[in-house]
Amino acid sequence: MSAHDIRSAKRPDPDQPMVDIANYVADYRIDSTEAYDTARYMLLDSLATAMMAMKFPECVKHLGPVVPGATLPGGARVPGTSHELDPVQAAFAIGTQIRWLDFNDTWLAAEWGHPSDNLGAILAVADYLSRKAEREGGKALSVRDVLSYAIKAHEIQGCYALLNSFNRVGQDHVILVRLASTAVATAMLGGTKEQIITAVSHSWIDNGALRTYRHAPNTGPRKSWAAGDACRRAVTHAINAVYRGVVDYPSALSAKTWGYYDVAFKGKAFEFERPFGSYVMENVLFKISFPAEFHAQTAVECAMKLHAQVAGKLDQIEKVVIETQEAGCRIIDKTGPLANYADRDHCIQYMVAVPLIFGRLTADDYNDDVAADPRIDTLREKMVVTENPQFTKDYFDPEKRYIGNAVQVFFKDGSSTEKVSIDFPIGHRKRRAEGIPVLLKKFEAAMRSYLPSHKVKAILEASADPAKLDAMPIQSFLGLFTL
Repeated sequence: MSAHDIRSAKRPDPDQPMVDIANYVADYRIDSTEAYDTARYMLLDSLATAMMAMKFPECVKHLGPVVPGATLPGGARVPGTSHELDPVQAAFAIGTQIRWLDFNDTWLAAEWGHPSDNLGAILAVADYLSRKAEREGGKALSVRDVLSYAIKAHEIQGCYALLNSFNRVGQDHVILVRLASTAVATAMLGGTKEQIITAVSHSWIDNGALRTYRHAPNTGPRKSWAAGDACRRAVTHAINAVYRGVVDYPSALSAKTWGYYDVAFKGKAFEFERPFGSYVMENVLFKISFPAEFHAQTAVECAMKLHAQVAGKLDQIEKVVIETQEAGCRIIDKTGPLANYADRDHCIQYMVAVPLIFGRLTADDYNDDVAADPRIDTLREKMVVTENPQFTKDYFDPEKRYIGNAVQVFFKDGSSTEKVSIDFPIGHRKRRAEGIPVLLKKFEAAMRSYLPSHKVKAILEASADPAKLDAMPIQSFLGLFTL
């Protein structure tokens, strides 16, 4: 580009990636039965994690109005509460509930993340619009409509993650939650393609949150509300584009010096492996058995298999060898003191030690009282974490998308357990038949652990028939979760 071009005030055509998102959200028709079936389970699973999070005061304190009294009767509701909020703050609250326990779905590639985080924005906007339509004689959104938007949000976030590593430039994966939620929320509000592009351009201009809160020595609970924060910002961009007519920034990505590529992505343009469709929802990974950072899910399964052989011989252990993928080595291999819940649920050594000792790993096992057991840190100190190159290769293979781990325990007398190796966890697409019944048990148990029995009965009846659930107005379905 010439110096004259750089100085020119003529606004260019919008960057192609923003146009592609707008075209996909506005025009693409989803025809995958598997995607809708998986999305339905994803919705139930996400609401399960939200209800499970309600047992944790640190989560609950984030869920109300931004300041006392700033409620919106008739607005968007927060499941498991009596709050009625504007859709911006409700998006934050619902996104925070779903993400708090690190127990919702996952996507792993060059970037990782949790596509169901987008439900914070989608459910808040859907409930707000549908309750408004109900009052005004309009047409409410159905659960099926919500599933369609969720499939598209999953696809945007996941396809960007396949080849573009935001963590490599120090940015948190919630940048893609904000991107996907901005696009679909704008469409939900009735936005045109041009308005979707406008909103998305504002999302990129926000740049990204730093990953500081996910890594030692600064790991902390912001990682549990970061996705909610991204949802909140996304709904703000959507409202501004549709209701307030803000202007677009067509080269938000590509502008020399001032665009996202130059400022934040080392001058590189985004790369894409495939066009948008329904691939991500079809292949999404569910966290079914353990609330553990997903790179460690199969490590926890391995440890569970070894528990019976090890639990009675803890004082005889010389070392524990954990083989994982490169990403696992980079983000959850953590030694030394662990300061809080958030530190522990992102430490592969901790997530292996607990099941080796206790034969379980639950959300409560990250709490201070369990962590105070000296056997956990003693065992952590004996652990060696190494990369298994085959696990890394299979992790990136688009036909596999494995998340392999292996665990072997060695004793002081020279004996050892067998090396237990698992390529992909129960939440993987290849184990759907095995995993879905467990997911539904997780859902029912979560409902029974928090909601009144009459609410649980109504929820289970509503969710038992896929066709009836799809046809249900979303505000009626979400109403079953309110207190």
